[in-house]
Amino acid sequence: MNDYVKIIKNGLWNNNQALVALLGLCPLLAVTNNIVNAIGLGIATTFVLVASNVTVSIFRRQISKEVRIPIFVLLIASFVTIVELLMQSYFYDLYLVLGIFVPLIVTNCAILGRAEAFASKNTWGKSALDGLMMGIGFSIVLIILGAMRELIGSGTLFDQSTLLLGDLGNTLSVTVFENYQGTLLAILPPGAFIGLGIIVAMKNRYNLRGGKP
Repeated sequence: MNDYVKIIKNGLWNNNQALVALLGLCPLLAVTNNIVNAIGLGIATTFVLVASNVTVSIFRRQISKEVRIPIFVLLIASFVTIVELLMQSYFYDLYLVLGIFVPLIVTNCAILGRAEAFASKNTWGKSALDGLMMGIGFSIVLIILGAMRELIGSGTLFDQSTLLLGDLGNTLSVTVFENYQGTLLAILPPGAFIGLGIIVAMKNRYNLRGGKP
């Protein structure tokens, strides 16, 4: 039981791939100009993490060490292709917005890193939990950064929710600041770097204070 608790804590906080390992920053910084994009990419990344971790773990004894990295990449690419086809079928508008960053999940070092460092050495159950927690931890950072950038940049939250939820998304869009002219810096790449830096700094400060605000 302690092993599973440790896996959960590592995925969500202690070894968060975006805040500690600082992996997968390209899509993290590129698509988080609003919450909807962040949620879409977070779900896709989490699915690939879980699926690739479980598959690598199940076949870890049959995969030769000499060719393990190419095989891991091939497996990850297969699951990314599945996600890409599903998004094209059911969330095409969101797929167009995320663009190249969906297929680029294949090159996400966080996914390959978990396959190599964890899934290839542990049971499929632990590997599934590791992939899920790492995916959720990564998605939380995506969503927080997306919320910060959307709120400061446009004065809204959950704008364009119809891309993910269809007509139901119309009820989720919130205009926080009326007649707000927006802050362009927040939705540009420099704003992403500044926002992530603030989040990392807050996490480090919290840890240095022993978990006290």
